[in-house]
Amino acid sequence: MSPSLAPLASRLSPRERTFILLALSLGGFAIGTSEFASMGLMLEISRGLSISETQVGHLISAYAIGVVVGAPVLAFAGAGYARRSLLLALMGFYAVGNLASALAPNYSTMLLARFVAGLPHGAYFGVAMLVAAAISPPAQRGAAMSKVLLGLSVAILVGNPLTTWLGQQLSWR
Repeated sequence: MSPSLAPLASRLSPRERTFILLALSLGGFAIGTSEFASMGLMLEISRGLSISETQVGHLISAYAIGVVVGAPVLAFAGAGYARRSLLLALMGFYAVGNLASALAPNYSTMLLARFVAGLPHGAYFGVAMLVAAAISPPAQRGAAMSKVLLGLSVAILVGNPLTTWLGQQLSWR
């Protein structure tokens, strides 16, 4: 452990560490749910925007392209910022992109909004892993990082089926 990280891991109580890991995991849950939600709602989105299911597939691809572009760009741009501030900014960026997606009046706007929503995805997980490792004693780092990724796993198993059901019952938006 580098000297700069050693004090952080030793200053936190187990309760504080658990709270931070839970917050990071919840962020992963939100991002994971958003990433895959449109797959279960393709028909509803297609009808809502009067587009083909192929075009809905392009919305899914736009998010994925945002992830690929955003991960290195935002990680590099955010390298000089405090990790907590960077994580909050990334989640704010994520929220704006998803709000724009929900409010998109047409296909072009939705395509751009999905791209924007994907931009913080990769950088969030990269920074969250660094934080999980930094707040944990060396012997617990792997477990801490797996707890962050647990949010993504729960999103796939619970978040996305729930989002699909809610979207079919209420509205895809």
